[in-house]
Amino acid sequence: MDTTDRQILTELQRDGRLTVTELADRVRLSLSPCHRRLRALEQSGVITGYRAVLDPTRLGLRFEALVFVTLAVGTRDRLAEFDHALAHVPDVVRAQRLFGDPDYLLTVLVRDQDAFQQLYDEHLAALPGVQRLTSTLVMKDIVTDRPLPI
Repeated sequence: MDTTDRQILTELQRDGRLTVTELADRVRLSLSPCHRRLRALEQSGVITGYRAVLDPTRLGLRFEALVFVTLAVGTRDRLAEFDHALAHVPDVVRAQRLFGDPDYLLTVLVRDQDAFQQLYDEHLAALPGVQRLTSTLVMKDIVTDRPLPI
């Protein structure tokens, strides 16, 4: 990956809807080389996809919580079972496995406090192997969707 590839990635992080022509102009390449580089970045897995960034509050998802999960037993089978079950909880918009205690950090987006309580009681507490759940509420987003520092 060279400076031109990094410029392509920087421009696409700013605006993923650029046409190849617009992208080529911004990184000062002709159309064909820009297109080849873009395809190579996609095929290598550096670019994993394109998506629209949505505003959760305008969609009625005004309640964000961070949930810390500690499992009772951290065996490979238990972790796999937990991961599989967690993948089917749509209100969990991000899940990270951590080193140390707790074992997981979940980011949850729901409509309101009642919806969070229902999710917590019916789905999160029922996940296999859960020993303890601890949650905290997000007061305000300071940095979101920042482009990667490439």
